[in-house]
Amino acid sequence: MAITQFPKSPNKVHPTMPSAVGSHESLAQEGRDKIAESKLILNDTVERVMTEMMNKLPEEVLVKLDVMGGIKEKLYNYINQTYVNMFNRYTVTMEDEFIKKVRDFVDKEEAKGLARYTPKEIIEMLDQIGGADKFHTGEIEKSIVNMYGHLQGHIQRGVNDLEAETNAILRQKTDVGAFVRGENAYAILKCVFKDNELRPKYVYDIKLSINILDSELISPMYHYQVTLESLMKDAIQKHIQDLIDRQVQQFNDELVDQGKNELTASEKMFEKIKRIENFTDDDQDDEKSKRYTILAKKFLDKIEGLRAEIDVEEYDPLNIRENIKYVIDEENIRNRGYNTAVNSITSILDTSKLGYQVCDNLKNARVCRIREYEETDRSILPDERYEMRLAYYDQNQLRDSKKEYDKQMEAFTTEIKMAWDVTHAHYESKKRFRSLKDFDDLAARLMSKEWKRAKKEREEDPDTILWNEVGEMYTENSFVEKNNRTYEDRVKNLRQKIKYLKDLMHKMHGYQNPIERVIIDERIAFLEKRFNEFTYLVNPHHIQPGLVLDVDITTIKRKQYMLKGMANVLNEFLYGVSRGFSDAAFATYSRRRSTMRADIDQSYAETEVGDDLFERAYKASSGESEISGSVDLTPIKSKKKSGGLKEL
Repeated sequence: MAITQFPKSPNKVHPTMPSAVGSHESLAQEGRDKIAESKLILNDTVERVMTEMMNKLPEEVLVKLDVMGGIKEKLYNYINQTYVNMFNRYTVTMEDEFIKKVRDFVDKEEAKGLARYTPKEIIEMLDQIGGADKFHTGEIEKSIVNMYGHLQGHIQRGVNDLEAETNAILRQKTDVGAFVRGENAYAILKCVFKDNELRPKYVYDIKLSINILDSELISPMYHYQVTLESLMKDAIQKHIQDLIDRQVQQFNDELVDQGKNELTASEKMFEKIKRIENFTDDDQDDEKSKRYTILAKKFLDKIEGLRAEIDVEEYDPLNIRENIKYVIDEENIRNRGYNTAVNSITSILDTSKLGYQVCDNLKNARVCRIREYEETDRSILPDERYEMRLAYYDQNQLRDSKKEYDKQMEAFTTEIKMAWDVTHAHYESKKRFRSLKDFDDLAARLMSKEWKRAKKEREEDPDTILWNEVGEMYTENSFVEKNNRTYEDRVKNLRQKIKYLKDLMHKMHGYQNPIERVIIDERIAFLEKRFNEFTYLVNPHHIQPGLVLDVDITTIKRKQYMLKGMANVLNEFLYGVSRGFSDAAFATYSRRRSTMRADIDQSYAETEVGDDLFERAYKASSGESEISGSVDLTPIKSKKKSGGLKEL
């Protein structure tokens, strides 16, 4: 604690205390008798005034002045009051303010000389350590930013929970919008609400799939075994695109500065395409090719085919390829994106009070499975639970998945068709001889042999659509359907076939259960269950390369605890790993010429600013104008830059 030698003037008011307002014992007097000095000054002043008055005023005036008392006493009192007032003002304005400033300085200097510990101000510490240029507060600022960031995250999470709860209360219904809000709705790949098989009246089973494209990921993802060459080329490509974007933006700013129209979205695209050959080309064999400007060909040749691991027997720390691999591994480009996604989803689940007992993080496969409970038997699991699968897919994986999905769909088509044939064969076998049961029986009895022969020829023709009771009209031969299999018509057709077979068996046997019906019903029920499970999955034909999050949720209809909690998790996860969809036409904004025009202030002056193109065109068509030829509306090519809009 600092030594306090002097009172804190001018906050102190005291007649005798040193350095106080109105004190007679002022420190500035250095021990002199202030009262005696003031009396001396007053007496001298009174005597001088009296002598002057006695010499200047006439005798009769002096006699009248002395009537009410001595003139000397009156002069003394007046001069004394004036002197005291002047001196007090001086004390307050000069002496005390000066002493106040000196006091703090003296306290500080005396505190420095003490042998015991005294706190010092931050500025003095900085000066003694090495100056403000050497000792800075960067780490402290980072800590404060982190603290505020975490605080903002907790506040945002609470606001999201409140918003989700409020929306649910206002809507009073459960739908897809309960999960993902409007700005992220495009990411939904599939969302299905259905009743639980064991408790359909009280429990929901929800399937939700979210697809985040490669272009939307904040941190790009790569498979574990992607080659080092691919990583390097992707990094070089991103650098080239940044350079091209910078050049096009600079060219656009120059056009605006010259008062010309800025580039439209299409013109920007063409400008970027024109500048590509300035940075790269297709000549892979020439070492002097532009494609090897950023990274030499010899380095790319060294790492050709090199993946995540190098054989221990071939590893040499002094080789070029090993050192290039070391540099790339230090940057952690290969694992950064996937690890970020896993850390994000697990930390959000922890903070959202959604625990999990199972986490299978298959790092090399880029798959992470998270389940709330270890048990997988649905009959003993609680009615509030969830499972999720986070996986990264590239084009090769999706191509193989599409092939397997097509094979599985063909297998279901074949099996249901076989059940169709067996059921109809059983139906025909139960008919009595010459009995009339359906339209085919009546046609066989009434129609001629020529009609029957023509019907058989139509059925044997491969180009003819075979008729059955539910129809087989597919639209799978269109260009779009061939390249993006939806199987909507086929799924609908197969489900109608299963329903038709059930109705046919009930029509045949009613409520009787012979062995033939039991066998066919069991087969139809098995096919229906498995087919529904298959169509419940996500069709890989509609997955695009990127991150896919599959969530299976079971929740009580009236409670919906898991539904509300998972909605907050998904929105926060999408915000953390995805940049979101952005339309280039709206995302890029630059200066508009309309805000920089010289004729923005309209007037009735005789000279018009600019030309009316429509009026000129009209004069040219009527022969009143001297202008010949076509009007060139293209902006003039910039003299500073070789590339412009003229080539467009």
